Amino acid sequence: MQYVAQEALVAAAGAKSALWRLGVGLIVVIAIYVAGIAALFGLLVVISGWDGAQVWLVRMADADSPTATLLVLATFIGMGIGPLVAARLLHARPLWSLFGEQARLLRHFGAAAIICALIYALAALLPVGAVPAPNLPLGLWASFLPLALVAVLIQTGAEEVLFRGYIQSQLAARVAAPLVWMIIPSAVFAALHYQPEIFGQNAWMMVGAVFVFALLAADLTAHTGTIGAAWGFHFANNCAAILVVGVEGPLSGLALYTLPQDFVLAADLGWMLAKDVGMMIIVWAVIRRVLGRGTR
Repeated sequence: MQYVAQEALVAAAGAKSALWRLGVGLIVVIAIYVAGIAALFGLLVVISGWDGAQVWLVRMADADSPTATLLVLATFIGMGIGPLVAARLLHARPLWSLFGEQARLLRHFGAAAIICALIYALAALLPVGAVPAPNLPLGLWASFLPLALVAVLIQTGAEEVLFRGYIQSQLAARVAAPLVWMIIPSAVFAALHYQPEIFGQNAWMMVGAVFVFALLAADLTAHTGTIGAAWGFHFANNCAAILVVGVEGPLSGLALYTLPQDFVLAADLGWMLAKDVGMMIIVWAVIRRVLGRGTR
């Protein structure tokens, strides 16, 4: 498969594309990510004192309240800054080259988010095997919604800049085979979503579903030449999972409704995940079809 649109991203990455630079760049990303978390903790100490900050750390581990969930999402700021610093220092890349052409980025983000939201809204009419329970009062949920949308935008943007904007393009500049620059970042992205404490015996199946999403996002980035489509898809998907119907437990604090924890531990969750993967593929196919006309 030819990915002509990705050539602009790859060209920006090609000047200094040695794999050791990417390796050091990832160390820089991790360091800035950790520094960002430390800075957030420092801010909590300033606001709440040492003991209060410790309490907030416990609440963030549970992330079952609105403010705690917002704080967890805020930890991704460092992840978003890290690739920008690494790209500039180690690869001499313009910062915007990790995103793609600005006008196309914004257009594709909006189109992908709308397409995903519409298809997911239609899918919500289908039975899911469990009835979501109210989690937050509507008024409280609405009061947090503006900040929540910004927080999810930051979280998904940080992941897209790192995995699709930085790692994918740097690998593609070094190795032409899509099997390398699509699968490696997608596999790492999926592995980081391994959460047996939440999904129990189904944790690896969830990793598999995330891996499929990451491959679809990688393809959209390569096909369109920006991270906009993948980011919009990711943003709408996470808004649905974090802000609308979440899973009882960690990261459920901003959800209007939640599914019971027993639902994601069920032995037959594989069938439900298979349907979710099928839905993601439909969304990907529609986005690719709609946006493909403008990227050739």
